[in-house]
Amino acid sequence: MAFLVVSRLLSRRFALAAPLTVAALAARAQEADIQFKRSSLVIVAHGRDIKFEVELATNDAERARGLMYRKQLGPYEGMLFDFYQEMPVSFWMKNTLIPLDMVFIAADGTVKHVHANAVPMSTDTVPSRFPVRAVLEINGGSAALLGIKPGDKVKHPIFGNA
Repeated sequence: MAFLVVSRLLSRRFALAAPLTVAALAARAQEADIQFKRSSLVIVAHGRDIKFEVELATNDAERARGLMYRKQLGPYEGMLFDFYQEMPVSFWMKNTLIPLDMVFIAADGTVKHVHANAVPMSTDTVPSRFPVRAVLEINGGSAALLGIKPGDKVKHPIFGNA
């Protein structure tokens, strides 16, 4: 009888674990399948051009993945999330291993808000504060180091100014 109870408990445990394992494997496979397009953008801050090489997140799957699981990001690298129209957006740092600055950008390329040093792995939301067309994620602390602030301009084809 004890064997039967243990066997049933193990069967239930494995039955519950199997879908979780399959979901985790599917998520990993999905991550490997995403190939982000690359582009350059320029932020005009203090009258000087700061050039970044960015990956573009332009659909739901790419935006959902973002910079999750990355262990590093080059000093002038980032990811540009394009929402195609201005709207309020929120981000979180779940499964993101490195601190990031989030630069929230209006449709005309104007920086509206900078959230500095978002905490890795946090599920707290980071709101845009204003409707924005895009968000640029760069290494945490880079915006302050480079003097990027609200009112600066971002030049890139999605803003029609590059």
